[in-house]
Order: sequence, then structure tokens, then C-alpha cells
Amino acid sequence: MNFFRKLERKFGRFAIPNLMYYIIMMYAAGFVMSLFNPYFYVQYLALDAAAILRGQVWRIVTFLVCPPQSGVLFALLAMYLYYSIGSTLERVWGTFRFNMFFFMGVLGHIIAAFLVYGVTGFSVPMSPYYLNESLFLAFACTFPEMQFLLIFIPIRAKYLGMMYGALLVYSFLTGGIIAKIEIVVSMLNFIIFFLMTRNYRKISPKEAVRKQKFKNEMQKAQIQKISLTRHKCAVCGRTEKDDPNLEFRYCSKCAGNLEYCMDHLYTHKHVTEEELKDSK
Repeated sequence: MNFFRKLERKFGRFAIPNLMYYIIMMYAAGFVMSLFNPYFYVQYLALDAAAILRGQVWRIVTFLVCPPQSGVLFALLAMYLYYSIGSTLERVWGTFRFNMFFFMGVLGHIIAAFLVYGVTGFSVPMSPYYLNESLFLAFACTFPEMQFLLIFIPIRAKYLGMMYGALLVYSFLTGGIIAKIEIVVSMLNFIIFFLMTRNYRKISPKEAVRKQKFKNEMQKAQIQKISLTRHKCAVCGRTEKDDPNLEFRYCSKCAGNLEYCMDHLYTHKHVTEEELKDSK
């Protein structure tokens, strides 16, 4: 967290407010393009390392112009969900930190594409699929108790995040070298976010000793039955602990803030300033 704060102080003015709005606009543009030509994205816009090396450098940015597939209704719902998740994270984290998370994901995708091409010799066009999923995983970690309606069944975000995490692990274990590189490098933004935003103080030895010391002191206080009273009769010394039905009043004729129970309020001897000083 200190590292993020230092970066924010230095580069925070360059952060893009409401970043998800512009990303969703790119998704919408890609969706309209796909209606006219479904192959245009793969041919000219997808993240293709070989094509980039041939001079098509615009693919480093245009690969983001890829809306969710599977029909008009699903695409609109998915874009609304991504916008809600992204804008919520930006409000909670702050603009700079959300920008860092998103662009680290973009950089991870670019590195993954070139790694796959360099290791295998094959250029595999990549979309921002894992980038979108990393947003959801980050949301699930930030708001684990948030509920989503899955076929009208409320499910907490942490359980959906665990399910997707399990699918990622399964895909990594059963996939080939290309799948492994894509998953690990493309999800680097979430991995770095998860590691750098953990509160390691909670598991530090000093914190464990402090908690144990506090627990022991609280147990001693319970054993000794330490209790404070609010009222005490200046004559008999009784308090509200002795009898919860006792009533106490101040005497306007006595010096100092002396309280008396109702049994002694009208029968006590008034205390003067000299007597109060002598008693001290």
C-alpha cells in the first residue's frame, strides 16, 4: 500500500477519471462492428504479436474493442455489469489505484501475447477476456459479502470468485503451455493487487503478541470484576451497584459535588468549604 501511495503522490494527476465509461464505449463500438462484420476484430484489432511486429501497432490498444459475445441481450447486461463493477472499484479505491490495476492488466495481456509468440512461435490473437475477469475477482475480494442474483438465486461475490478461481486453476493445470502463459501473465494485475494490498500486520509476530497481551489483560479484568460506579452516597457509601433501585441527588447547600441517597438526602449534615478542605 505504501508503494501505491508513493506512486499516487507522484503520478496521480495523470489518472483518468471514470475510466470504465471510456472502456465500455470501446466495447460498444466493438459490438456494433461485430454486427456488420464478425471477423473484423480478429483480422484487424485483436492482440496479435506477429501482426504488431509487422507494424500493426494499433492492436496494442484496439484489442480492448471486444465486447462480450453470445447475443445482444447478454452483451448489454455484461457491459452494464462491467461498468458497475469498475466504477464501484474506482469510487472505493480511488481513481489512480483503479487506473493502475486496469492498465497493469492491459500490460499483462501484451506481455502474454509476446511470450506465447516467443516461446511457441505461434501468434495467438488475444481479447481482454482475462482483464474483465480480473475486475470481477478484485470486486469479489473487495466486497466478499455483496450478493449477485444467479438465475434469481442470491449468491455472495466471494463464492462466485472462488468458483471462477477454481476454473482458472483447472484450466491452468489441464491446458497447454499457451494457456498457462495466458492465464498467469494476463492475471498478473490481480495477483499483484492481492499480494500488495494484504494487511500483513495481522499475521506478524508482534501483532500476535499484542493481541495475546490484550486478551490476558481483559481476562484479568473480568476475574477482578473491575467496575466503575456513577453514583455514591457521601454518608453511607452505597452505589447503584448495591441496589439498582436507589436514587441519588446532589445537595445544593453542601460544598463540592456531593451526592446522597434518598435515605440521607434530608438527614445529612451539610458540608462547608472548610470541612471539605480538612477532609482532603
